[in-house]
Amino acid sequence: MQEFDTPFWSWYIIILTVVSIAGTALFLMSQRTRRLAPGEKAQEMEHRWDGDLVELNNPLPSWWVNLFWITLIFAAVYLVLYPGLGSFKGILGWTSFGEHAREMENAKAKYDPVFNQFMGQPVEQVAASGEAREMGQRLFYTYCAQCHGTDAAGATGFPNLTDKDWLYGGDAESIKSSIANGRMGVMPALGAALGEEGTKQVANYVLSLSGANHDAGLATAGKALYDTNCAACHGADAKGMAAMGAPNLTDKVWLYGGSEKAIVETINKGRNGVMPAQLQALGEAKVHLLTAYVYGLGGGMAKPEAPAMPAEAAPVEGAADAAGTSAAQADASAPAAQ
Repeated sequence: MQEFDTPFWSWYIIILTVVSIAGTALFLMSQRTRRLAPGEKAQEMEHRWDGDLVELNNPLPSWWVNLFWITLIFAAVYLVLYPGLGSFKGILGWTSFGEHAREMENAKAKYDPVFNQFMGQPVEQVAASGEAREMGQRLFYTYCAQCHGTDAAGATGFPNLTDKDWLYGGDAESIKSSIANGRMGVMPALGAALGEEGTKQVANYVLSLSGANHDAGLATAGKALYDTNCAACHGADAKGMAAMGAPNLTDKVWLYGGSEKAIVETINKGRNGVMPAQLQALGEAKVHLLTAYVYGLGGGMAKPEAPAMPAEAAPVEGAADAAGTSAAQADASAPAAQ
């Protein structure tokens, strides 16, 4: 559209607008010149409709003409004050971007203190606050319900946020990361690699993992194909991998459907799930409230604890110093590497 952002088009709009206003004014003036003489009757024009509906050459009523003059004067004043004549910005310098920025600043000054009062509290504590839940619910209805539903139960391709099945983890930090930074869940298309028969075999093996109805023969043949093509993401035990959003295939929770047809389609064509990042649009305070609301819907989980160090692996007193001395000696004797 850059070809329209030139002085020619600006002057084209200015001239066309000014000529239109001036032409309308001249037309109105021409309608004020004729008056019916006393006793003179209006003549019938050569237009007739429905037999008795006729047009007469009466002049326009003064009040009607004056309304037209008012609109023309309003248009002229408006075009002087505000943008509308090509690239002329108007003497007030008003812009829609500036108006939006002022409204946003006013809204931030008014509402940010309300949202920020929960920033210093842990998500679990905010989730237990009735006031915070109401605020989070309104935010959820505005920004999240279009995909996840007002009840947060999700739909095909959009996760249920009320259960304990989480693609990227259900602890507070993981939920906040999903909302703030978004997620990009990609399941590569494997149809070309597996072939039609291989795709059906893997689909039936996947069905067998959750105890769903399946063809035992196809499932047996599909296990080897699964180990070769799928285990890298979903795991050898098919429990999934939260670090990359690979779902657990052993439960009965299905994002795109759990029938053989749906699973075959997923394997054959792949899937591309996108959760848009909300931090820039909403800010940290609103993301914090949304995190607490989603966490409190019933599916929020405690942060997983780090695995305890086995007793036999516990450091022995004095061993750390010895190890440090050995490492220093090794570094001193090793050649420099680029």
